[in-house]
Amino acid sequence: MSTTTGSLRLPELDGALRDYTPTRRFPYDDRGVPPRSRIPYAAVHVVADPLADTTPVSPAAVDWETTLAFRRHIWSYGLGVADAMDTAQRGMGLDWAASRELIRLSVAEAGACGGRIVCGAQTDQLAPGSARSLSDVVAAYTEQCEFVEKAGGRVVLMASRELARIARSPEDYLEVYHRVLGQLREPALIHWLGEVFDPQLKGYWGHVDLDAAMDVCVEVVRANVSKVDGVKCSLLDQRREVEMRSRMPEGVHMYTGDDFDYPTTIRGDGHRYSDALLGAFDVIAPAASAALLALDEGAVDHFDAILDPTVPLARHIFEDPTFYYKTGVVFVAFLNGHQSHFRMVGGLESGRSAVHLAEIFRLADQAGLLRDPDLAVDRMRAVLRLAGVD
Repeated sequence: MSTTTGSLRLPELDGALRDYTPTRRFPYDDRGVPPRSRIPYAAVHVVADPLADTTPVSPAAVDWETTLAFRRHIWSYGLGVADAMDTAQRGMGLDWAASRELIRLSVAEAGACGGRIVCGAQTDQLAPGSARSLSDVVAAYTEQCEFVEKAGGRVVLMASRELARIARSPEDYLEVYHRVLGQLREPALIHWLGEVFDPQLKGYWGHVDLDAAMDVCVEVVRANVSKVDGVKCSLLDQRREVEMRSRMPEGVHMYTGDDFDYPTTIRGDGHRYSDALLGAFDVIAPAASAALLALDEGAVDHFDAILDPTVPLARHIFEDPTFYYKTGVVFVAFLNGHQSHFRMVGGLESGRSAVHLAEIFRLADQAGLLRDPDLAVDRMRAVLRLAGVD
């Protein structure tokens, strides 16, 4: 443990450096049991191998041991792991070859730990622009789904850039999803990833208008209800998520992907609520665990009191351009000692500015999410020195 004490100088948007004194507060337990009232998954990141000789266009080089250790951290808080998804840099540095190994190792580790796990399947083994027909997309989906299920995992059916590129109508989406879901052994989660997370997915479900797109997604669920466990809605649009939740068939879950307003969607409206599959839970696992256990006891005010201070941090990490949120997720893991370095697959550590990272430090501290404040201060200072802040 570092012995750093006192304040540090943080850059702000106006270009000034101002002293900041950490709260030195971490009010959470070191572990937690699985909650009973909600199903929570943390969409988790991968830890890059910092000594691999790579470039931003190289195949992914992953530190598997540290990557698996982080998953054990998530399971220790009673949360499930959603692996090989957007937070793990699918489509932004993590290729299908590395994803296969990640899925294989993580599912085996889940079995050894008794942890809940789901894994992303999409079509990223296809070279961009290579799909010529819907059958090409179905075959790619099928290959990945079969791999996940053979490994012992449950599928999260992710959005496909190639399907978005070649589909000509909502009916194309209905056909592809029906063919893919029909082959699964167990019900899958369908992930609707909005263009705020991936601009290449604009017009998914055959419509640019999100309300019309929602109609198609709901139709896919209703037409394949025995094969759908739930929908992860990642639009950062609470109104639409709540509306879509109300349209889910009996027994189909809504897994909130709203990293801006998750306390409200998880708490619910007294009639319906959302379960959770969130990249933000990678960052706030101790608080998420404590809040969900409070909700189990009916302590809604305590649930709010725990989660509400984490929302400014999540909103900052996921701010526009949202697809660089992975940088903030990994930065918090670095501050908290879950990895020894701030390097990322594909060089994505450059995706946010020093000012942005300094604000992450401040907000994580104010939310009580820095486990070892001395270590976090030490590491924040090291990152700022690279930006010329002595």
